[in-house]
Amino acid sequence: MKLLLKGGRVIDPSQDLDAKMDILIAHGKILEVGRKIHKHGENFRKRTETDITVINLGGMVVVPGLIDMHTHLREPGFEYRETIRTGSEAASSGGFTSVACMPNTLPVNDNRSVTEYIVRKAAACNIVNVYPIASITMGAEGNVMTEFRDLRDAGAVAFSDDGKPVNNSALMRRALEYASSLGLPIISHCEDLSLSAGGSMNEGFVSTELGLQGIPAIAEEAFIARDIIIAEYTEALLHIAHVSTAGAVRLIRTAKERGLKITAETAPHYFTLTEDALREYDTCTKVNPPLRTAEDVKAIKEGLKDGTIDAIASDHAPHAPTDKEVEFEYAAFGITGLETSLSLSLRLVEEGILTLNQLILKMSTIPARILNLPKGTLRAGADADITVLDLNKKWTVDRAMLRSKGKNTPFHQWTLKGKPVLTIMGGEIKHQELP
Repeated sequence: MKLLLKGGRVIDPSQDLDAKMDILIAHGKILEVGRKIHKHGENFRKRTETDITVINLGGMVVVPGLIDMHTHLREPGFEYRETIRTGSEAASSGGFTSVACMPNTLPVNDNRSVTEYIVRKAAACNIVNVYPIASITMGAEGNVMTEFRDLRDAGAVAFSDDGKPVNNSALMRRALEYASSLGLPIISHCEDLSLSAGGSMNEGFVSTELGLQGIPAIAEEAFIARDIIIAEYTEALLHIAHVSTAGAVRLIRTAKERGLKITAETAPHYFTLTEDALREYDTCTKVNPPLRTAEDVKAIKEGLKDGTIDAIASDHAPHAPTDKEVEFEYAAFGITGLETSLSLSLRLVEEGILTLNQLILKMSTIPARILNLPKGTLRAGADADITVLDLNKKWTVDRAMLRSKGKNTPFHQWTLKGKPVLTIMGGEIKHQELP
């Protein structure tokens, strides 16, 4: 497919580019980004042999394809929650052209065969690029390290035990050293299970008022501190997942000031909602780490603004009704987020927390850099992975209309402003809502 995207506002942080430009696409690659590329011009005829589809994007914003570096696609093993196909459809609808999927499948992605299965299934779906994240330990049980090199060769781009912390500090040290020697990051779920055990929400006044056992902020912060110390000692790459507390932001900020090779992410619900959202006992608000206080939300925004938090990821965790429609204490943790992530994040631009350029950095360019992906740019010669945004489009979240199998969104019936209206992966249109 040959495309000519005309007249959009092109924002590409990798080139410090923000201007009204055209983009020429052919054979899955970006051929040229320039002003007034003409379909019938002499230079154009030299580039292509056949006709081309012209899409006028006046009033739209064109950015490198968004990358979500923390999703759960559930397949293999939990297809009743999500499949690679439905998760890919949700991602494309949300403006993402690439996602990295966590290893908490059944079986766990701890060996080459599971990694290769995910790669093959995603290629067959051909909707978004899917990059597997393999587990640090066999079965994600925290005891025996997986074969990192073999998993990397099979397609893994990082290692994580996802929702399970690596309790053994010596094993965590070895994992950081080995992964770093391969140039790949360890993605750490930081949680001291002895402090969080049995908790359903943030520990504090609201949890006491609601009669729910709490998860204190120090459960997250204690393990972040430990992992920072190990990363400093080993001089290894460390990525901290789903940061949710003010204390966590302070720890990461200090570590970065000391020059450590540490990156961090947060999710839209951590800068959008507080623990007060749980007052109705809506299990769609139950997530791990839990929604925190207004002071924590303020600190997360400050961390995003000053660069302490490098990336925004959805932590997309789809569940079936049987996982959520139970008593609050017994409900599964997780929020489905691929289709609302961008629109919620655009609120940061409206509030003046981030510029649009900075937001795209955190949702495309930097995730590509952290995972060593050849993505996140609109340079000539790059893969034609492109997202087009309508910043003025208002829409209402309807869980029944979500492409994901998981309908567990706390944002049902929220009216949001700004939406992806065109998603192009490998030069092919995968999702379109243009007027």
